[in-house]
Amino acid sequence: MSDTTPNAPRTETPDYRDTVFLPETDFPMRAGLPAREPEWLARWEAMDIYGRLRRKPGRAPFILHDGPPYANGNLHIGHALNKVLKDFITRSQQMMGRDARYVPGWDCHGLPIEWKIEEQYRERQQRKDDVDIVEFRQECRAFAQGWVETQREQFKRLGVIGNWDDPYLTMNYHAEAVIAAEFMKLLMNGALYQGSKPVMWSPVEQTALAEAEVEYHDHTSHTIWVRFKPVKAVGDLNQAKVTKLVTVDPAEGQRLEAEVIAETKEDILSSSVVIWTTTPWTIPQNRAVAYGPGIAYGLYEVTGAEEKSTAITGERLVLADALAEGVMQSAKATSWQRLREVSTDELAGMTLAHPYRGVEGGNGEWDYDVPMLPGDHVTDEAGTGFVHTAPSHGDDDYQLGLKFKLPMTWNVEPDGSYRSDLPIFGGQAIIEPSGKEGPANVSNIKQLAYAGALLAKGKLKHSYPHSWRSKAPLIYRNTPQWFAAIDTDLTDGMNEFGTTIRQRALTSIDKLVRWTPQTGRNRIFSMVEGRPDWVLSRQRAWGVPLTCFVKKGARPTDADFLLRDQRLNDRIIEAFEKDGADVWYQTDFKAHILDGIANPDDYDQVMDVLDVWFDSGSTHAFVLRDRVDGTPDGIADLYLEGTDQHRGWFQSSLLQACATKGRAPYKGVLTHGFTLDEKGMKMSKSLGNTVAPADVIKEYGADILRLWVAQSDYTADLRIGKEILKGAADSYRRLRNTLRFMLGNLSGFDDAEKVAPGDMPELEQWILHRLAQIDHQVRKGYDLYDFQGVFQTLFQFATVDLSSLYFDIRKDALYCDAPDSIRRRAARTVLDILFHRLTTWLAPILPFTMEDVWLSRFPGDDSSIHLQDFPVTPADWLNEPLARKWDQIRRARRAVTAALEIKRTDKTIGASLEAAPVVHVEDPEVLAALKTSDFADVCITSALVLTADPAPNEAFRLPEIPGIGVVFEPADGEKCERCWKILPDVGSHAHPATCARCDAALA
Repeated sequence: MSDTTPNAPRTETPDYRDTVFLPETDFPMRAGLPAREPEWLARWEAMDIYGRLRRKPGRAPFILHDGPPYANGNLHIGHALNKVLKDFITRSQQMMGRDARYVPGWDCHGLPIEWKIEEQYRERQQRKDDVDIVEFRQECRAFAQGWVETQREQFKRLGVIGNWDDPYLTMNYHAEAVIAAEFMKLLMNGALYQGSKPVMWSPVEQTALAEAEVEYHDHTSHTIWVRFKPVKAVGDLNQAKVTKLVTVDPAEGQRLEAEVIAETKEDILSSSVVIWTTTPWTIPQNRAVAYGPGIAYGLYEVTGAEEKSTAITGERLVLADALAEGVMQSAKATSWQRLREVSTDELAGMTLAHPYRGVEGGNGEWDYDVPMLPGDHVTDEAGTGFVHTAPSHGDDDYQLGLKFKLPMTWNVEPDGSYRSDLPIFGGQAIIEPSGKEGPANVSNIKQLAYAGALLAKGKLKHSYPHSWRSKAPLIYRNTPQWFAAIDTDLTDGMNEFGTTIRQRALTSIDKLVRWTPQTGRNRIFSMVEGRPDWVLSRQRAWGVPLTCFVKKGARPTDADFLLRDQRLNDRIIEAFEKDGADVWYQTDFKAHILDGIANPDDYDQVMDVLDVWFDSGSTHAFVLRDRVDGTPDGIADLYLEGTDQHRGWFQSSLLQACATKGRAPYKGVLTHGFTLDEKGMKMSKSLGNTVAPADVIKEYGADILRLWVAQSDYTADLRIGKEILKGAADSYRRLRNTLRFMLGNLSGFDDAEKVAPGDMPELEQWILHRLAQIDHQVRKGYDLYDFQGVFQTLFQFATVDLSSLYFDIRKDALYCDAPDSIRRRAARTVLDILFHRLTTWLAPILPFTMEDVWLSRFPGDDSSIHLQDFPVTPADWLNEPLARKWDQIRRARRAVTAALEIKRTDKTIGASLEAAPVVHVEDPEVLAALKTSDFADVCITSALVLTADPAPNEAFRLPEIPGIGVVFEPADGEKCERCWKILPDVGSHAHPATCARCDAALA
């Protein structure tokens, strides 16, 4: 006799397990990505996926232009972030119907590679200068090529799709020819000039550095307070003529230079004007002292000083009022008094002596007057309110020198030492070849003390520029360099967006470019608005030379200084196309190239090389414009790099294109943040907190690394580490289980089984509505490059709407309904629809996994998810009234499932099918909705009673869902041995221990 208790095991009934339609799939629970991903890479390469996508007809191009990484060293996590973001974009744009071409490229010239080759020479005790320059350049080329091959495989391992067989390299002959051609456009349109100005200079590497090659580190500098004494020149100093800015029309604020008479009182002539500087080595190059026109100054007298103080009791000092106390304390003065105000008119009337004037051994080097000049850059926030001005060694100083025609000095050699014939300090190093501080600073401090000019000294730890390659400190150094003038009217006639490089750039930023995030616009606009002329030249060997010739004996300001001849330009381009830029260094090149155009003996060949940022800034020409997979107008849809590239590649590309094509080379710019460790610390090898992409891939697979990118807000700095990667892996497992459920329940599905949307139950129609919503969100998200939003939308849908709701509800129908039942067929139809959308929507983010899912269902040598587009989703799937109804049903379901969870926790029931709750519903509209929804199936109970009766006090309620009360009741009847529902009719059908539904299915 069988036991009639519902949950008691039956011993005399058949085993129905083989009659239930359980999921069937070979798709594994464990992904095994590290081992399996290389197989898919090899498959895609064999199938020529990238080439086949290019051959799809009738597609508008989408060009994401690759900012070239430097061909030097293994990839770091920042490289992975950058390339994965690019891959998200190209894959998603392709699957939305575009021809998303992606040509990867590499930056191959420049100092880092040259430095590596020089290091190899030093290890062999070999001098670079003893090697033929062409041979040296070929070694640099081979070094770069080796790293291109290494990095290419590392990028491909990330799953990045692109034209890897034909990337662009800035050292390819055509690239070098075009870079030279772009440079010669500046030669011809008037932008190029040779000038002398202070530039960031690396004494260790003996070259100028671009701003983007400079990084800032803490550095301890000497600080000195120096007395500058007024001189009593011939004539009446009290009635001195000075040139100063005066307001001519106060109403309009017009400011002009004019000569005025300044009154200077006698007491100030016996005082000292005090400057403060953190670069004592620049004192020999001083040519002026600047004051702030809006600063309050005073004449101060030292009335007491410590025994070891360098201040002298009774001496008078001119200082900014806001800084006087700090100066006195630094000088170890114990007491002082302010005698009177000193006006800026008085300051303008003063002339000072250089502190080394008349110094023993100076040989008259510094016996010149030092003017006092107004400078808007002078503040009273630090120092003394006066700025020592050396025009050869600082940008503000240089600009002031230009304005007031101050002489430049040439005291510092390329190796960072003073010229050998400089009195007293000749040959002393500012920065040693090792990068350490030389004796120049201390020597100057001692000489100032000897001359009685040193008021005080100290040390200051502050942020200071260093070379990003050698990590050594930099100096500002006056050198002859080649510049692109960004405020000169160009003669090229491309004036739609302005006549100067700066005008064209600023107009492009505002009118032609979409910035993502929008803050990027403000960042680059301010940089371009305030930047100086572009220093194009570098004194190195590995790069594209400045292909120009200068007339011997001519001055840079002479009209015939530069040889401008298009025939010559064309010859150079042809030679570079044939043999590369190395030909420039062949001994007979000048005579050969100038033959019939100019006398070679009349011209010098410029041997500097171009700033590598000009190389990469020119890629719009030799990649976008010239390649068949580019775009004829040379304008990309998108440039994408880190936020540091607002001062790097974004800006160099912008300026270069504005100079040679009249506008920006891009329609959109996207920037991402930097990568940090889990604690938000900058990664460094010394801290041991770096995360290498290769290590992540080895442990988790590339798809987990890509998922980390998708889950992060790339517009800010991104954190990565073990716990964060574990979180990404957990999200991946949950998503994989959702996909596996779909695969298992689609086994054997074909078109004949499909049900039209109008014939589906409401639950399936609601899923279609959600798909229509999500289709819009996904496409919009991908178009806005909001990958975090796209993934979160899909992940929430997959794990909440599907796994926790729809799949949970429909498992019963999928497993136990008859194969021909509308409900089961509709559910399988929806699973098929879901499959095609989820796999394609997620393919840009998880290309390996989605290929695995796709091939599990559609195997074949010619099958790939990456040949698919996002399916078109019918607009009529949207059904807002149905959505509102199912919002009510879902809320009510939450109340029921929460009530049953309490009963499961206290062991009253083991599963929800043991319950038949009574649900009290106050709102008639909600009650009506629940009554037409198969609410018992929705709540996964064997039965359920809906009533409008008021809920009793003991009813369960959720505070956030008012108007719903749930009273637990056990299900009545016996357990169906096939579907496990507890129903009154179980046991009354032809098949023993089954319910009516299962009996019919078995029939």
